[in-house]
Amino acid sequence: MARYTGPRCRLCRREGRKLFLKGERCYTDKCAFERRSYPPGQHGPLQLRVKLSEYGIRLREKQKVKRIYGISEKQMKKYYEMAVHMPGQAGHNLLQLLERRLDNVVYRLGFASSRAQARQMVNHGFFMVNGRNVDVPSYLVKPGDVIELKEKYRNNPQIQENLEVRVQRGIPGWLELEPDNFRGRVKALPTREDITMPIQESYIIEFYSR
Repeated sequence: MARYTGPRCRLCRREGRKLFLKGERCYTDKCAFERRSYPPGQHGPLQLRVKLSEYGIRLREKQKVKRIYGISEKQMKKYYEMAVHMPGQAGHNLLQLLERRLDNVVYRLGFASSRAQARQMVNHGFFMVNGRNVDVPSYLVKPGDVIELKEKYRNNPQIQENLEVRVQRGIPGWLELEPDNFRGRVKALPTREDITMPIQESYIIEFYSR
C-alpha cells in the first residue's frame, strides 16, 4: 500500500517536530515526541549530528508536508503541477490547494480530531457538500460551499466532543462553523497567514522544479 500505516509518532520524530497527527494526544505529555524527540531507529540520537545537504533539506520539507496532510507522493506531485499553472506564487497556491481538501476542512472545522480521522469519516459518507453526498477526501472546496454532517451521525459522542474542543481553540478565519447545526461554510480561500504550521513552501517548489 502507498499510504503509511505504521506508528504516526515515528513520523513526527523523523521530521524533528510535532505534526499533530494523533489529535488530542499530541497536546498531552503522553505524546511520544515529548519523551523521545530524536529520529526513530537504532541510531536515531546520532542522526541529530548529521548536517543535511541542500537536497536533503528540501526533501525533508516535502516529506513533512506530505505527512501533515496525509497524502501520497503521486498526489503531492499533482498538487505541485496544479500550483505552478495557477496565477500567483506557486508555493502559496500549493498550500492553498492542500488546505481546500475536504478531509482537511472537516478537520479544521472540528468534526474530527485529526486529518486521518477526518479522511475516514469522509470515506464512510458522513458529510454532504451543498446538500450532495461527497465521500472523496481530496474533493476541493470553494468559497460558498456548505459542509454538513449527516443527521444520523450527529449523536456521535466523539464528534460532539471534537466540536467542543475545536470551538475552544478557534476556527480559521476562512471558515465558519455553526456547531448547533453541525454545519460549516467556506467563507473565502485560505491565505498564507491562515496556515500556522512552520512550512517552507518554497523548498517544495524548488525540490520538484530542480
